[in-house]
Amino acid sequence: MHAGQLDVTVDLVERLAADRFPGLPVQAVASPGTVNALFRIGSELVARLPLRPGDPAEVRQELEDEASAARRLRAISPYPTPEPVLIGEPGAGYPLPWAVYSWLDGSTAYDAEIGPGFSEDLARFVRALRAAPTEGRVFSGPWRGGVLTSQDEYVADGLARSRELIDVDALTALWAQLRETPRTEPDVWTHRDLMPGNLLVADGRLAGVIDVGTFTVSDPAMDLQPAWNLMDAEARAAFRAAVGSDDAEWARGMGWSFAQAIGCLWYYVETNPTMSRTAHRTLTALLTAA
Repeated sequence: MHAGQLDVTVDLVERLAADRFPGLPVQAVASPGTVNALFRIGSELVARLPLRPGDPAEVRQELEDEASAARRLRAISPYPTPEPVLIGEPGAGYPLPWAVYSWLDGSTAYDAEIGPGFSEDLARFVRALRAAPTEGRVFSGPWRGGVLTSQDEYVADGLARSRELIDVDALTALWAQLRETPRTEPDVWTHRDLMPGNLLVADGRLAGVIDVGTFTVSDPAMDLQPAWNLMDAEARAAFRAAVGSDDAEWARGMGWSFAQAIGCLWYYVETNPTMSRTAHRTLTALLTAA
């Protein structure tokens, strides 16, 4: 999926895990994720190995930050989230630190049918995060979560690269409208990456939330993404009502979903078709909703 991507195999992970988890079988986990290769270790653990090359010290700091975020989220989430177990050292031909988390059962929302109560479940998760004290923290960093206009350059590049994939003229007009949506609410705790692959489902209900390293304070509208990347119109309306979003927050949620999707649409069209199709679904839903 990425230039210079690291080659991570079951054999490599077996060697990495041999000292810490002797005798436990290792199995690759199919995933549309774009940042880590996943491998199940035994029945209770999952290893996450970064795919992009990087400076080992910087990657270790990123993994430690992710583990801290995961612990904080577990303390407030009403649904299961992964527990950090350890950060492993480079070795066996793999040049970077890597992480091990607890395994959560359930099928991703890509692979399971969501039931009528799923929207309320997800709204409960979002409300719980919003209710946790931020202790004065505010959003910082280059990723999505501050103000929509910070995404102008990224969106413009994505639109330019997507002309053969979707109605770019209509999307350009929509972005011009969404990017100016006002905001008065303070930052709250947000997951920031509620993609279908990060939502676990059992019997049609929310069973867990994974890939929690992006958890931080940001615009409350960041966690409205599933309304467009996953839900149909009926579920979308139920989700909005359960979260309690006003018009401005809802429009900003559309904007953040737009900004993520327009970059994924073209970038993953050949290397990760699931991600590209999800982006197309999201953008189409946004155009229909607008």
